[in-house]
Amino acid sequence: MFSKLFGGDPAPLREITLHNTLSNTHEVFEPVKGNAVKMYSCGPTVYDYIHIGNLRAFLTADITKRVLIRNGYSVNHTMNLTDFGHLTDDGDAGEDKMMKGLKREGLPVTLEGMKELADIYIEAFKRDLDALNILPPTTWARASEHVGSQIKLIKTL
Repeated sequence: MFSKLFGGDPAPLREITLHNTLSNTHEVFEPVKGNAVKMYSCGPTVYDYIHIGNLRAFLTADITKRVLIRNGYSVNHTMNLTDFGHLTDDGDAGEDKMMKGLKREGLPVTLEGMKELADIYIEAFKRDLDALNILPPTTWARASEHVGSQIKLIKTL
């Protein structure tokens, strides 16, 4: 991937410092294992088209990933796609965004309807990323496909 993005060979590994907002300090980035980096970033709730303000977050993740790749790290990037159960208000209030989208599109309030709605906006989102030359993640993780593991984790916690 490196030569496709940048041409030639990666730069020798250099020290990368990141700002830790919790401690308000700069810290040297050190991957857990060798120069392999596992990176997670939130994706959109796929009930409608996103706007340019939403895309800023994906651009930030892309820049971070490119800096890591440019410095010789192997990046395994996972991005989630929230394809069900997200309220319009971050304070646990309001209407569910997927229900809102289903009503708007005249789709049935079923799992199949949610999948159909999500598929439309996932493809639109991928086209937006491509138009901005944002690298796609290694793995797309649809929230609806991980409910069992999420329940198991919550029970553990």
